[in-house]
This record gives sequence, C-alpha cells and structure tokens, in this order.
Amino acid sequence: MAHRSLPLGSEVRVTNLDNGRSVVLRVNDRGPYVGGRIADLSRAAAKRLDFLDDGVVRARIELL
Repeated sequence: MAHRSLPLGSEVRVTNLDNGRSVVLRVNDRGPYVGGRIADLSRAAAKRLDFLDDGVVRARIELL
C-alpha cells in the first residue's frame, strides 16, 4: 500500500465501507500522487476488497 505520511513498514487494516470487507496491508511505498486520494492499494488488495472494477471507493484505514 502507498500512503503519504504513515511510516513505511506500518501495518494497517483497510475496510471497504460499501461492503464491509477488510484486509491487513503493509505500507511499502509513498503516494498516491493523484489529488483527493489518501492511499493506493495493489490490484490483489483491491480484488480482495471487491472494488477492482470501481477503482476508487470510500474506505477506513486503521493503523495496527
């Protein structure tokens, strides 16, 4: 997962607020560099959260 300010190596739980699915990820990159976005997830994480076709969703990010 890419995040601008969380420390690299941090573990976070990302929850898709539309369907309640969640996944635990590690911050391993900086970004995103697109305005209005808080985080970028891998294709595999997006698939597990069931928003691969949507591209952008409302989500909760919890630092673990």
